[in-house]
Amino acid sequence: MPTDPMASPRFPRTSRYHPDWIRSSVSGGANSLWLTEWLTEAMALQPGMRVLDLGCGRGASSVFLHREFDVEVWSTDLWFSANERLERIRDAGVDHAVFPLHADARALPFATTFFDAAISIDSFVYYGTDDLYLNYLARFVKPGGQIGIAGAGLIQEIDGPIPEHLAAWWEPSMACLHSAGWWRRHWERSGIARVDVADTMTDGWRHWLEWQRAIAPDNEVEIQALTADRGRHLSYVRAIAQRRSDTALDEPISSIPVTYTQQPVYRS
Repeated sequence: MPTDPMASPRFPRTSRYHPDWIRSSVSGGANSLWLTEWLTEAMALQPGMRVLDLGCGRGASSVFLHREFDVEVWSTDLWFSANERLERIRDAGVDHAVFPLHADARALPFATTFFDAAISIDSFVYYGTDDLYLNYLARFVKPGGQIGIAGAGLIQEIDGPIPEHLAAWWEPSMACLHSAGWWRRHWERSGIARVDVADTMTDGWRHWLEWQRAIAPDNEVEIQALTADRGRHLSYVRAIAQRRSDTALDEPISSIPVTYTQQPVYRS
């Protein structure tokens, strides 16, 4: 492993960014730039595209997307302040092309087919496992546009009891973690998108462990779980799909108009 965890040869784009800037942008348990770099290696982002960065945390991935691909980015998150994100965006000199918003992933304020692509880094599991969510999200992406996700996941589904070496770390909410194969089936059965990529990062568990040791060395429970697991169950997964142009999306139901007609409550 490299002595500087911020300068991994696996992630040459990320390695150009200052380690203090990366540390100051941490918003979760993963290096968002590593995951964004890995995800975009298999995407077709072109200068000038409009990209939704959904669940972007403190916005490091949004800055990365513009600087690396010259795209316009709508940096959208519910949990982290858009004001703090704007300061980071301004300091990076990209406020002309990266726009911070505070919004719920289930109540997005965008026009239909506004985006050329949508990505989500280490947050999609919190809302995207809903069977109906892809239909909702796809409305904001142009037909033929890409939807890509990357984050913590499983090598394969855990159908029985949680393995003993993961029990101390595992919480009920981790039921949202899934394998790449699960995401492929989840998306393809909707008929809304064609999945082009669904895979697991090579040595993903090592990068996950390396990052935890670098930014959260006191997180002994997670570090011990990853060390004991050694990639048997835990890794990073990604999925990339194109919105199909031959499938009509279901219209969202915002209200159902009805008229009340008075009727007797009882027969007599």
